[in-house]
Parts: sequence; C-alpha cells; structure tokens
Amino acid sequence: MKNNQPPFTITPHILSETAAVAELVGRVSSTSALQRDPLLRRGNRIRSIHGSLAIEQNTLTLEQVTAVLGGKCVLAPPKDIAEVRNAYEIYERLDELDPYSVDDLLTAHGVMMRGLVAECGMFRSGPVGVVDKDGNILHFGSLPTVVPGLVFELLDWVRESEQPMLIKSAVFHYELELIHPFADGNGRVGRLWHTLLLSRWNPLFAWLPVESIIHDRQQEYYAAINASNAEGESTRFIEFMLSAIRTTLEQAAGTMPTDKAADRWAVLLHFLQQHDTIQNSDVCVLLGVSPATARRILSEAIAAGKLERVRAGKVWAYRLAK
Repeated sequence: MKNNQPPFTITPHILSETAAVAELVGRVSSTSALQRDPLLRRGNRIRSIHGSLAIEQNTLTLEQVTAVLGGKCVLAPPKDIAEVRNAYEIYERLDELDPYSVDDLLTAHGVMMRGLVAECGMFRSGPVGVVDKDGNILHFGSLPTVVPGLVFELLDWVRESEQPMLIKSAVFHYELELIHPFADGNGRVGRLWHTLLLSRWNPLFAWLPVESIIHDRQQEYYAAINASNAEGESTRFIEFMLSAIRTTLEQAAGTMPTDKAADRWAVLLHFLQQHDTIQNSDVCVLLGVSPATARRILSEAIAAGKLERVRAGKVWAYRLAK
C-alpha cells in the first residue's frame, strides 16, 4: 500500500503539533470527566453536531439543536431539523462502525442524508463541482466511474499505513473531500469519519467536539483545503486539523468540571431553587462575570441538559431542565 500513499509531507510543524496533541491526550485522559459524566458527553456531542451542520449552512442554534434532540418543538426549516436528527443518530452509532469498511461508510452517509438527497447511502452517479459559499468552483470531484475504487484504496491505505492515526485521519478527511464521492453530504461525512478514526486510536475523541472548533475557524478550514488543492498535497490541511484538535484538547483540559465550575453551578442551582427562572443579568451579578461569560455559562448548561431556555416577556430566561 505504500505506493498508493496520498501525497503529503511531514513538516516540523506537523511533528510539533503531533507531540503537543499526544501530550494533551494523556493529560485529558488521566483527568477526564467524560468517562463518568454523561451530561458532559451529551453536551459535547451536541456541540459536534451543531458545529458540523452549521458549516453546511444549517440555521439552527446550539440551543435549538439541544431542544430538537430533547424532543421539544422548534420553529425551524424541516430540512434543518432532519439534518440534526440524522446526524445525532449516526454519531450515536459510532461504536458500531468499522472505520475501514466502505459498506459502513455508505451506511453512515445513508443515515446522515436520509430524506435529504436522492442518492442516499450510495456513491454519486454524476459529475460534481465543489463550490465555496460565494459560488466559486474550488475543484471538480473525481469522475463517478473511478470513485468507488479511489475510496477503497484510501481506506486500505489508512488501515495499512504505519503513519500515526493523527496524521492518517487528517489525510483521509482531506482526500475524501478531494474525491467528493457523494452527491451531497461529503463534508459532514468526512468530519464524522475523522472523528471515528481518532476514536479508534483513543476513545476520548468520540466525545470531543472537534467539529465545533472547525466551525469556529471555518474560514481557516476552507483556506487549508484550498491551499492543499493548490499545492497538490494535504500537508497544509493536516497542519490545520492538528491545530484544531490541539485547541479542542486545550479547551477540554480547561473546562473539565473543576471546583470553580462546580461552585458556579451550585450558586445558580441555589438561585433556581428559590426562583422559577434566571436571566443573563442575574448570572452576571451572582457570579461577577461579564454578560458574554454569563451567556457562555448558560449555553453550556443548556448543552449539558441542565437548563432550558424560556421566554419571559421581551427577554429570554432560563429554568431547570425538566
């Protein structure tokens, strides 16, 4: 399989990022609350789904995605709601998927794009051009007649290569986008499979919202793809993805439940035991934080399933989740 290795170069930057990520994985794994906190796992998974779909122009906010997955009624385009439900279903089935199986890759696409495209769970039958948000053509996908063979070869390379999984998963992600094997859904399936591959290296990655960081840095994501396209190898994309993974781990290392976080939640919980709802301004006063930090704390509590947002006159308020 070495002769079929996709083109990329191991740069000093890649070596440095790989070492930093490996060190962070060890640190986060040793102190990880993800192993014992289902609310944190669920919150991170929701962030992953929201981030990956937002890149594809899904309009739902993090709070709305949380509400949809909580079985609540959300006023939003039916297509966007279907995308959320489909994505959640396949992310919840990560443990069932063989990361080196073409059949499982097609199954994942079938679930992810169910009811959204005609060619669901199958390779595309026609040509496709990849465009940016402004409609500019970035590149054309591989001819449909060669797509199955290219995907088989790519998965074989990932399985057989002795490169670290941190690098192989990024190469797979980029090369799948380059082949563009599906009529639609290539990006979200590529990000799902990247997560799947990393989770086989370390189960921690099944619950880390790397997709959320990619969404936050979406312009860099596309710039890395474009630069790799222009250079004819995935080096720049590997560097970007390692940086995004490192950022995700750094956030995880800093946001795992700590005494400070627990103390903050205890203050909010005490307030809500005496009041039906709490507002952003209340959080500012109670915790001595800025409005932006208060909004982040409330959003994280919603994503973790602790709070839900309700209307209180002309403003939003928050109450304990039922």
